[in-house]
Amino acid sequence: MIHNRPGRPLLICMALAAAFPAAAQPAASAPPVQAPGGGNAELPTPYDQQLSRLAEILGSIDYLRNLCSPTREDGWRGDMQQLLDTETKREPERKERLTAAFNRGYRSFASVYTNCTTQALVAEEQYRNEGATLATEITARFGN
Repeated sequence: MIHNRPGRPLLICMALAAAFPAAAQPAASAPPVQAPGGGNAELPTPYDQQLSRLAEILGSIDYLRNLCSPTREDGWRGDMQQLLDTETKREPERKERLTAAFNRGYRSFASVYTNCTTQALVAEEQYRNEGATLATEITARFGN
């Protein structure tokens, strides 16, 4: 059994990256719910709140990793796009909410950190830890 330990950021990144495909799976394969008027209703999934937080974390990590990395990393933005593609098919309002959460996370750190600092590195590690935990919880509880 692998335990998350401080100082093991590579292991945490791998766990987070491995969890995204599973976390992005829909909780059920039921057809969309029909609204009384015959249109499709976008009903929230039981894990929408956690998914929104995960999107916000991805935005924060995307900003902080690129702030502190000598080369541009598009992996976190790509993970978010994959999450959107999988989770929000034919649900434009849900896609907007998750995109807004990603952007909120990105902008919240962009407004505070303009240079890579020790605090920015600590924040990035804490967010990766929270994201890994969240992805694992979503997968364990709602994954197929």
